[in-house]
Amino acid sequence: MPKIDLDATPATNATGYPPPYDAAVAKRWYRRLGPDAGIEDFGISHVVLEPGGWSSQRHWHEGEDEFVVILSGEAMLVEEDARTPMRAGDCAAFPKGQANGHHLVNEGAAPCVFVAIGRKAASACHYPDIDLHIDGRTLNYCRKDGSRL
Repeated sequence: MPKIDLDATPATNATGYPPPYDAAVAKRWYRRLGPDAGIEDFGISHVVLEPGGWSSQRHWHEGEDEFVVILSGEAMLVEEDARTPMRAGDCAAFPKGQANGHHLVNEGAAPCVFVAIGRKAASACHYPDIDLHIDGRTLNYCRKDGSRL
């Protein structure tokens, strides 16, 4: 199995979140490793959260599982009713369909590096803290009431 050269895949902090929801993830840098490695069945992202960075808006998916492995640094896993410190070697799983909004926040002074594994969104995604939703039919962002942004 060939070793993946992380430097061969440029890091980006691009996001599909519309303003003002995009600001929280400006300190998140990621590399999508699957395409360059020939992996098509699931996504793999190498993510660096700078201090103060969020992995995403707090969310949950109706039809996609997610899994993360912390490689270095620390982050706070923020869920519906819990805050759990995550350190190197820690893993977290988010089964599809479970209404447990989650994200990682780097509240420390050093970068946090992790790998996220999942599938590209193909169903509704819910954001419990903000007026944002991904419509499961169109896969477009909209307000929670279904109206356009």
